[in-house]
Amino acid sequence: MLKVFLSLVCWWALHAAAGDLPAAVAQALGGAGIPAAATAVWVREVDAVRPRLAVNARASLNPASTMKLLTTFAALDLLGPAYVWKTEAFANGIQSGEVLNGDLHLKGGGDPKLTYDQFGRLLRQIRARGIREIRGDLVLDRSAFAIDATDPARFDAQPLRPYNVAPDALLLNFKSVRLQLIPDPAQRTLTIAMEPMPTNLHLVNKLVLGNGNGCGEWRERLRADVFSHGPSTRLVLTGVYPQICGEQRWSIAVQEHPAFVLGVFQQLWTELGGSLAGGVREGPVPAEARAVGVLPSATLGEVVRDINKFSNNVMARQLFLTLGMESGRRPASASDAEAALRAWLDARDLGLPGLVLENGAGLSRQERISAEGLGRVLAAAWRSSVMPELMASLPVTATDGTMKKRLKQNGVAGQAHIKTGSLEGVRSLAGYVLDRTGRRWIVVFFVNHANAGGAQAAQDALLQWVYEGSGA
Repeated sequence: MLKVFLSLVCWWALHAAAGDLPAAVAQALGGAGIPAAATAVWVREVDAVRPRLAVNARASLNPASTMKLLTTFAALDLLGPAYVWKTEAFANGIQSGEVLNGDLHLKGGGDPKLTYDQFGRLLRQIRARGIREIRGDLVLDRSAFAIDATDPARFDAQPLRPYNVAPDALLLNFKSVRLQLIPDPAQRTLTIAMEPMPTNLHLVNKLVLGNGNGCGEWRERLRADVFSHGPSTRLVLTGVYPQICGEQRWSIAVQEHPAFVLGVFQQLWTELGGSLAGGVREGPVPAEARAVGVLPSATLGEVVRDINKFSNNVMARQLFLTLGMESGRRPASASDAEAALRAWLDARDLGLPGLVLENGAGLSRQERISAEGLGRVLAAAWRSSVMPELMASLPVTATDGTMKKRLKQNGVAGQAHIKTGSLEGVRSLAGYVLDRTGRRWIVVFFVNHANAGGAQAAQDALLQWVYEGSGA
């Protein structure tokens, strides 16, 4: 009886300790007007059986971009870090000298990072085959993924923001142009350099150079409007740009995928001395077409690093759909990707009650997971063969990625690999902390509340608490 009594006392003591937020965390939450009921916290040493701290840990909450940890771990585990996507080019028609009397086909394989520079490499391969003049059309095969007809303004009424770009089997340069704003105070002018420069996109610069005393949120003072005129598009910029901001970069998502691919293709193909007589259309690659170029992507290990370090939403959504595609579904839809991911969870005995998936990126009002559930995923990742790749993809406190400017003056600087998430009404973090005694801890902290924007101090306090060994 005494042993049973002592066991119950120990269980109660552990349970009570696990349910109490550290004082510094509770104080910071109170200062931000965030009730503990609107949070979920789970802290456990990587090899332990029970958590050291669990507060609302089984509540299913919006995780924002920490959902990328589930998608990227699943992809690394299922596909392997060396997995690559392929973008292929095919010629269909008779080639006479440098003239292709037919169409050029581009087949997308879902590459999440087919940049402007990489696309140029593919076009140089085609030119190296002796093709210069294309007398047919540019034909796009985007059939690997189901076409997403979602309005890009649906999420937050910001359709030109690159994070709202829909996934596409032939995603080129994130469907975005990068503007370099170059002020010249002496001449009172503001020059804009654009890359890429699609031939069917015309930039109209009506920005005015201003004398504001502060730079601040300079982008909020500017406006971009897109107007379509048949096959061409006008991008009109208006507003006042503070000259004190110096040179800045501004990325804008423009045009529909086919029009953007056509415009960039025409720009680069012309620079290579080529010509295209026709326009753009969509269709499968004919069986008789011959291969004239293939461009492998960066490896999955490299792609995952970009996704998690910089919280790239469209890349995460491409990866999510790839899970569906590689499960045998073409064109792969979000539901196919979800089925593949849930099958993987079941195979790993990681059933997650309350899990809700929409796009695998966390850029969602619907996605849900519990702090305990995501913690269990991170525990499984720690024990997996792909742990080094996933770990290396996470931002390091006070060092890089989305954690570069956080916790610089604290002991936990450089000692934690943490993925963050941010939406209106949501702040989250999840990852691993190496404490001052050399023990590794899994940490998950969600806040779902109207005042979530003020949660950073509380979340930083938790990381510091774990680092100091207070979790022991």
